[in-house]
Amino acid sequence: MVGNLLLRGMLAGVIAGILVFAFAHTFGEPLVDAAIAFEEASAQAAGEAAEPEIVSRATQAGLGLFTGVMAYSIAVGGLFSLAFAFVHGRLSSLSPRGTSAVIAIAAFVAVVLVPAVKYPANPPAVGNPDTIGVRTELFFLMIVVSLASLIAAVALSRRLAGRFGLWNGAIIAGSAYLVFIGAVLYLLPPINEVPENFSAMVLWRFRTTTLGMHAILWAALGIVFGALAERRLGAKSGLRPAFR
Repeated sequence: MVGNLLLRGMLAGVIAGILVFAFAHTFGEPLVDAAIAFEEASAQAAGEAAEPEIVSRATQAGLGLFTGVMAYSIAVGGLFSLAFAFVHGRLSSLSPRGTSAVIAIAAFVAVVLVPAVKYPANPPAVGNPDTIGVRTELFFLMIVVSLASLIAAVALSRRLAGRFGLWNGAIIAGSAYLVFIGAVLYLLPPINEVPENFSAMVLWRFRTTTLGMHAILWAALGIVFGALAERRLGAKSGLRPAFR
């Protein structure tokens, strides 16, 4: 059962990856080109030698982007299917489509949206190369904390449901999640390494486009995998957990 769901998750990842690639190639790559042009102009003005181009921009924006997006989407699709196999039939009486949609929304919020509030994505020319290690560690720390907090909030909601009811328990647990995440966002150090003359419009559009890519990925996974899982599980097995 789990292996079958894993295959469907990877298939959903393929479909999601194609959609994300089309969006990123159309809307994201022109912004990357604008950021690279700014970086090259700044280096030229400072009298620095141009860095050799190891991989051409055409390859980066085409085959390189496609390969990276597809590998990431397929991997995430596989993990998504494993999360579904563990959750479905254990935490709620939702149908496979409903469970898939809830997981997708929760994952987008915890893994993408919340970390992006504190550490949004940056295009080329934004960020100090000397701090890339620190910035990467803080970003992944934010993801881990957000995801762990969400799991804790779900567990708290289930414990409170018997005493306060399903909706009230969910509201209390959700509020606790927001308060805790707000405190974490406040306490973690900020990072502001945007060059003074960098286009605010390019930066804004790059960050919103990045969020759009992730939104397409998780929406496609939630919809496509939900449909595939429902066809596999069927209505009568909808409440049966895949893990024993």
